[in-house]
Amino acid sequence: MKNLFIAVGIFMLAVSMSVQSQEGLYIGPSLSYYYLDSDRVVSGHDEAGVLSFNIGYRFSNDWALEASHGTDVAGEDIDVSQLSAYYWFGEDDGGWRTYAVGGYAYYDREGEKNLQIEEEYTHQLQAGLGMSNMITPQLELRGDVRLLNKVRGEGKGSMWDSSVNFGLRYYFNKPAEPIVEQPVVVREPEMAPETRTLTVKLNVEFEFDKADVRAIYGDELEAVANAMKVHEDITLELEGHTDSRGKEGYNQDLSLRRVEAVKAKIQEEYGIDASRITTTGYGESRPIADNDTDDGRARNRRVVGEMTFTEVVK
Repeated sequence: MKNLFIAVGIFMLAVSMSVQSQEGLYIGPSLSYYYLDSDRVVSGHDEAGVLSFNIGYRFSNDWALEASHGTDVAGEDIDVSQLSAYYWFGEDDGGWRTYAVGGYAYYDREGEKNLQIEEEYTHQLQAGLGMSNMITPQLELRGDVRLLNKVRGEGKGSMWDSSVNFGLRYYFNKPAEPIVEQPVVVREPEMAPETRTLTVKLNVEFEFDKADVRAIYGDELEAVANAMKVHEDITLELEGHTDSRGKEGYNQDLSLRRVEAVKAKIQEEYGIDASRITTTGYGESRPIADNDTDDGRARNRRVVGEMTFTEVVK
């Protein structure tokens, strides 16, 4: 059973090698309190405090698959292995998000050697609800409650357990940094002031069939807005694109919704006049990567923009 969880962890590590954003491989500890069904012992309830190590992979900011193994640090002698799937509700606005969790758990109580135990090995299906928050760009705090129902094992039939879980998760993939090209010095004739030309580029990628601007691009949008505030004579032209899945007409409309969402974000959150931002949707007509691969389609689901301006070097 432990070999299965090790194999899942190695698979997640291999997949993460191609991930470029915050979404991807993560690890972290968790502390759980288990309240076990009274039918597992002759009388009373078993209670256990389990410290676990977790390794997981997060897909497109809404889904995650996680494997864990833990052992008790207080209470009954119990080892718990779990394979869990997570789904986050709502938009990622940088605050707390509610998630649902479900999956499989395996109890190993062989080491206790207690004659009152009705079974040593059992298999459970689990489900629960919780909340999480990214307290730093790479560190996440989670907490949830779960119900577990025995579906296979020794002893009596169906048993219901519950647990309360708290944990930290560390994401290895850092959020993308704003793209700002190095300044190019333009030398003028003698006695003329020295100037430099700066180019600020914007590249916002989207989830499949969505036009929501994710919170991880906040720094990049802020860099563009700050440049427009300093240089009030420059304008920004935004282009919206999609991958090739879906009908051409639908993709054309989706690209327009994406580019308008980025424009609204810059206008509403940073106070930039809408008349300084122009938008164009190109649908699926201008791919920059192979639409036959997941990575290529993710790069094609984008809104891009570029500003170039010149300033005097003091």
